[in-house]
Amino acid sequence: MDIELVFMRATEVADRIRRRELSAVEHVEAVLAAIETWQPHINAFVTVSADAARAAARAADQRVADGSALGSLHGVAVSVKDLVDVAGLPCKKGSRLHADDVPREDAPAVARLRDAGAIVVGKTTTPELGHKALTDSLLDGVTRNPWDLARTPGGSSGGASAAVAAGLGPLAVGTDGAGSIRGPAASAGIVGLKPTRGAVPHHGAGDPFGNQSFTGPMTRTVADAAHMLAVMAGPHADDPFSLGGRLEAPDPRRIAGDLAGLSIGYAERMANPEVDPAVVANTEASLSALEALGARVEPLPDGFDWCEPAGRVLYQSGIAARVLPLLAQSRADLTPSLVRFAEWGERWTARDVAAAVAARGDLYRRVQALLGRHDVLVSPTTACTALAADFDATADVVINGRPCGITRQSWTAYQYPFNLTGHPAVSVPSGFAPDGLPTGLQIVGRWWRDLDVLAVAAALERARPWAARRPRLPAT
Repeated sequence: MDIELVFMRATEVADRIRRRELSAVEHVEAVLAAIETWQPHINAFVTVSADAARAAARAADQRVADGSALGSLHGVAVSVKDLVDVAGLPCKKGSRLHADDVPREDAPAVARLRDAGAIVVGKTTTPELGHKALTDSLLDGVTRNPWDLARTPGGSSGGASAAVAAGLGPLAVGTDGAGSIRGPAASAGIVGLKPTRGAVPHHGAGDPFGNQSFTGPMTRTVADAAHMLAVMAGPHADDPFSLGGRLEAPDPRRIAGDLAGLSIGYAERMANPEVDPAVVANTEASLSALEALGARVEPLPDGFDWCEPAGRVLYQSGIAARVLPLLAQSRADLTPSLVRFAEWGERWTARDVAAAVAARGDLYRRVQALLGRHDVLVSPTTACTALAADFDATADVVINGRPCGITRQSWTAYQYPFNLTGHPAVSVPSGFAPDGLPTGLQIVGRWWRDLDVLAVAAALERARPWAARRPRLPAT
């Protein structure tokens, strides 16, 4: 296995294939070899489409030989979270109840990646129906963090984050319903973008108008995330939010790394009572690097709270509506934490849900006001490093010796606010804690200004590079 090849940036892979310095077959074979070697340790994939990927790679090389027009990701391997449809591959959703589901069509984001020449190598693990911030299920078992196999890679895009961190393909498609791209990105030391609502069409939402879930890129570098976003973005009839706007061109100064005058609002906490000192230290070091590039940092009021109780009503009542009808016949086949979440959601009334929707509107206006004063908002992505791989998502997370509530109230409290408001938010590595696990920095921007958010992230990446650091797995 060629370690340098499997950790090569997607943009470089595509360039080398285009220049005939690398074949798509060589790249895909290296990725498949890495999957075969490391999958027994981390369990990142639920389906590996090796034969189809090899056939697609051969066809990609033939197009190069023929002098045909090539897409911007021609020959590059990509994995897809097992909540996102890939034609002809099972979409099990981490659930015994969906183990035999095989979609006939690609989700829009997947179709666009394939049109750009990307090659799907498989589907990555997710907790059942993507319901929690860890990745394990009765169907697919436990997914583990490449940096420490006793820890989770986060959830619900944990298979995607583990795969990218371990070199099992440079690109992954994730989804983010309550932080499910950003939390895993922070936990595994990669880049994860939740785009503006509608920037990348989100396929299959039960209520497309009230949808809080997003499809987005997970990569090792900011440039790869930006490239992937450019391919996946654009209007689609399935997603009404995608029809009303488009990504705005980034500020040329920010693309050049000039952050002079950039105003950053910094929130050390968001409804979480505790944050690990190592997370704070890495966040402050990242902010100092941005200040050295010309940015101005202003702490936000300690009282900034994102209406966590209202968010809980919306989240748990949605799970209850989907899961409670299944309990009579299928309780034994459902993950216990999913059942518990549904039972918690049963208590909320229609009046509670209406009040929560109003609170979401107020939160949107408060974030808009903050982004009227600041160009971006910055916070830690998680309040501590990755939890144990077998952590019970219905239990309190303990930080600094203090029980702090379930994951959304504590560990991942920084993430869900921006699912509710729709603003773009990216998690990038901020450093490593004394336990050897990565930490993440979240950067939030104005609607449709995803590329400015990525430009700030790229400036930090240049100042504090992270992609060269790689996990050492037992089989390597």
